Amino acid sequence: MTTESALADGVREALSVDAEAFAERAAEEAEIVKQELRDGSFDNHQSIVGFEYEFYAVGDGRWSEESRAGEYALMRVPRRMLELMGFEKELGLHNAEMSTSPQPLSDHGLRAQLAEVRARLEAAENTAGVEGMRLVSDGLWTIPPAGETAREYLTDSVEVDGVTVAVNMSDSVRYHAMANADPDGADGSADDARSADDRLELSAPGVSLAADTVMPESLITSIQPHYQVAHAETLPRHFRYALRIAGPLLALGVNSPFFPPDLYDDDWDGERVLAEGATENRVHVFESVLNARTDADKVRFPRDFRDVETAVDRIAGDETLIPMPDPGGSDRFDDAFATFRTKHGSYWRWVRPVFEGPSRSAANARIEFRPIPGQPTVRDSIAFQAAFAGLMQALAQREHPVIGLDWETARDNFYAAVADGLDADMEWIGRDGERTTDAEAMYADLLDHAEAGLRTAGCADDEAAKWIAPLRWRVANRTTPASWKRDRVRARLDAGDDFETAVVDTQREYIRQQAETLIDGGFSAWTDDS
Repeated sequence: MTTESALADGVREALSVDAEAFAERAAEEAEIVKQELRDGSFDNHQSIVGFEYEFYAVGDGRWSEESRAGEYALMRVPRRMLELMGFEKELGLHNAEMSTSPQPLSDHGLRAQLAEVRARLEAAENTAGVEGMRLVSDGLWTIPPAGETAREYLTDSVEVDGVTVAVNMSDSVRYHAMANADPDGADGSADDARSADDRLELSAPGVSLAADTVMPESLITSIQPHYQVAHAETLPRHFRYALRIAGPLLALGVNSPFFPPDLYDDDWDGERVLAEGATENRVHVFESVLNARTDADKVRFPRDFRDVETAVDRIAGDETLIPMPDPGGSDRFDDAFATFRTKHGSYWRWVRPVFEGPSRSAANARIEFRPIPGQPTVRDSIAFQAAFAGLMQALAQREHPVIGLDWETARDNFYAAVADGLDADMEWIGRDGERTTDAEAMYADLLDHAEAGLRTAGCADDEAAKWIAPLRWRVANRTTPASWKRDRVRARLDAGDDFETAVVDTQREYIRQQAETLIDGGFSAWTDDS
């Protein structure tokens, strides 16, 4: 049996699962989770941090024919290579993902996170280099594979035994099943006669791309800091703070101002993209593609919840797209609520609670912070992890008044950051309880508290300052990865380049700079006046 046939069989099996029975199992297992919460199973003696880091692969021009055909063009990563690198597959064949080992929130814990990412990434780059590849840390790729357009690569699909399969997507049954489910939920079977209205669509300023599958979501890559609370009952309070800092932190990290040029609508030229385009198109991609088949916009800025059991109920009650088969039991602690965990896998929120653990002693309640795109260097990426963890520590401990910022304003701050990055108009409540729209005052307060949280976690004053320094540099210099890219495209247009050339050459400059600084350097070294 071919891999494609096995995938088609898996898709059909997923589509045959009774949605009502799946929902009932998830609801029953939610009660198990809530009982474990009451029993203290998710409590720990200290806060823990973790990290997910996504990359895409490009040709580096050294060995393979594919890489020589186009400098830094996107490349598919052989599955055997992912195994050799110790990375995990992601949505696209060009993607690779790393997850760090959880560590206590402390200076030693953050150093362990930084060291693990550097060590594993260096080993992975050495492995990839043998095949003429390089792994790139970025928000959204803009140079398609050699000899292909981005549109072709993202929309290429075939029919295998009556199942639509994206040619360039990893063999994830859940994602392929989304392309084959009856959008009206009539029979849970593959739809062999999909109408134009049933297709998925990527929608962003200047870009409209219809596709039969969710493959356009593979344009984007991110970093995801995790913060595990010591006591699960405090999760709602920490979550409320996480929503209030989402906009300001995203504004510091924006890194996807451009799409592959062939995806832009005909009436969008370079001048219009610079004037009207978003600084963080990754948010538009994720929301539009994965919400295309949902009734309630599963990808969204989430609301506060009043208690931890409400968080559990929201996950269990979230709209089900594909009711996956029961994965079967093992000796994991959280297999007692395996269907609930499956449900959580498509609980797509920009900030989301998580309840899981391979054993009772390792069970945890944590917050996944998902707004930040991939960053230019490892050091800058870990700065966001440190800032998020420090803020989760300090804001709650000090009862910072920004918790009183109304939810609508926090949401508006988030989408303002998507549009304008550090130039966004955002509202903040300072430590004195006064509302302000002064960005300098907001970031001084925000980053001061991030450092304070790290100090309470055991970091010396100078070490706490070092963890946060890359973000302070961005504020002081009014520079983000997105503004760096926009400035260089602007300069190239002014020098007479066409828009496609300006975007592609800027991306190549980004990757060349990253090649020198990804593992041991910092983004601040990319500017002439640093």
